[in-house]
Amino acid sequence: MLSTEASAQVFLKLDNFQRTGSFKERGALNCLLSLSEDERKNGVVTASAGNHGQAVAYHATGLGIASTIFMPTTTPLVKITRTEAFGGRIQLSGDNYDEAHEAALEFAHKINAFYIHAYDAACVIAGQATAGFEILEQIPDLDVLIVPVGGGGLLAGIALALEKINKKIRLVGVQTEAVPAMIKALEHGSPFQLPAESTLADGIRVRKAGQLTFPICQRLVHEWITMTDNEIALAVLHLMEQEKIVAEGAGAISVAALLSGKVGSIEGKKVCAFIGGGNIDLTLLSRILERGMAETGRLVKLFLSIHDRPGELARLLQMIGKCEANVLEVHHERAFAESAWNDVDVDLVLETKGKSHIKDILEQMKEKGYRVAQVDSEGAKGWLTPNPR
Repeated sequence: MLSTEASAQVFLKLDNFQRTGSFKERGALNCLLSLSEDERKNGVVTASAGNHGQAVAYHATGLGIASTIFMPTTTPLVKITRTEAFGGRIQLSGDNYDEAHEAALEFAHKINAFYIHAYDAACVIAGQATAGFEILEQIPDLDVLIVPVGGGGLLAGIALALEKINKKIRLVGVQTEAVPAMIKALEHGSPFQLPAESTLADGIRVRKAGQLTFPICQRLVHEWITMTDNEIALAVLHLMEQEKIVAEGAGAISVAALLSGKVGSIEGKKVCAFIGGGNIDLTLLSRILERGMAETGRLVKLFLSIHDRPGELARLLQMIGKCEANVLEVHHERAFAESAWNDVDVDLVLETKGKSHIKDILEQMKEKGYRVAQVDSEGAKGWLTPNPR
């Protein structure tokens, strides 16, 4: 399906299938294996938005090394509980990764423990480079590689692998529009800290690009793209519905770039999208799927003004049934209605077959004389018939 939509031969690198659900195992394990016996005795400390922490906890426990993981208080519950299950000791600190990172550094210094940076360490970058070598082994004639970017550890590692083996592959870095730390660093000429913002792609919500990763990305990455949360939500939905793959926002952002058409000159070429992680909170997943369904016309919210008389609501719902839409929610309002005194307001949420189906339903409602508005994601009402007031 992706190949058809992108008019290219599309491959997915599924690092969401790693044991801890993300590519972060590569860098974490490489760092842990490089520790001396003395360094192992004092344990390791790290800060993480979730995936890196799980990877450190899992492999540290396997190697008999104690691990303390600092996470932002906003970290999805699934990432916290899984990190604990892998043997990590959790410390929640700060509202974002950067604040957790500062607290973790202070703690590591206090107990004289080895600090494993989530992305800005040579051992981490080298570990992430293994993903690049695997991709080149699996698709030696690859033309374009699309990679998610937060602090740049994964992209820098892959870039170095491509430079070593095949410099002709076009490397595309994708960041969330909310926190494009690497892109802003490139524009500025050096890494600097962005304001804290929320995003569906919490795994790459990094406010400052790495000091080590920045010059590598600056030198070796050919193209940069940013994606909105709505575009990311559509990619998560597409991967679940069409590809049967569960990906978190940061993992799906490379596919979002493909679906958006923002990656140029890929027609007929071999393209690989890197799926970096699949650790998504179920509550967030539910919201993403609903938002994605609304964006594609699979869900619609309507506001109607109908006459306040017996059987009128039943007639409206019967008409919707004949249109083959599924009613998910109905709210019937009298006391706080916007309509005239002899009318009532009705809020409807419908499951539909797509945007053309919604158009047909609205046409039927207008023909029946209903005053109807379609409600957008911000709650604004777009009246399709004259406002009753």
